[in-house]
Amino acid sequence: METASSRRPLKSRDTGWAKAISRLLLRWGVTPNAISIASVFFAAGGAVALYFSAQVSPGRRALLLVVAAAGIQLRLLCNLFDGMVAVEGGLKTKSGDVYNDLPDRIADPLLLIAAGYAARPLPWAVELGWGASLLAILTAYVRMLGGAAGLRQSFIGPMAKQQRMALLTIACLLSTIETRVLLPGRILWITLLLVVIGCVVTLVRRTRRIVAELEAR
Repeated sequence: METASSRRPLKSRDTGWAKAISRLLLRWGVTPNAISIASVFFAAGGAVALYFSAQVSPGRRALLLVVAAAGIQLRLLCNLFDGMVAVEGGLKTKSGDVYNDLPDRIADPLLLIAAGYAARPLPWAVELGWGASLLAILTAYVRMLGGAAGLRQSFIGPMAKQQRMALLTIACLLSTIETRVLLPGRILWITLLLVVIGCVVTLVRRTRRIVAELEAR
């Protein structure tokens, strides 16, 4: 599922609850590849909730935003447990790297683009969502480019996957308090702008690190 150079460092792997759940998944016979695929469905559910949150009543909007936040976090939990079941559980497969990374490239755009549509009453919101999506994919491309060049993959931020999704989760929850505002979506709009700026900085930092490490060989 993950090689040593491509595994994202996560402190949550060492927590008791994460180890207990991964053991439970192993006991149930859940494969790491199935967990990776499930992450896309959770992200899609969150994205659907985000998309429709812009065209319902304030009360329903708040509910959909909570559902979106839950979808984001369940997606991230899948990202945690697929690696734990694969590596610590000894269920790595030869095609595991594909299942580990490709679903993320689908899940990120689904959620970020949907966030743009959730804020569509505001100017350039949809464009911000698409821009954040493109830049998120580029950050992963640069990371994997370093790995393809024989380097240890760099997960530095400030807007790596975990940071993007944490920020979007917080934005969804905070947005529930603005559901009765005339033009809701301001928090999501600001969040997408921060993701765009943060991804640009992340791209620069990762690229500079890769070039520096290659030149130092």
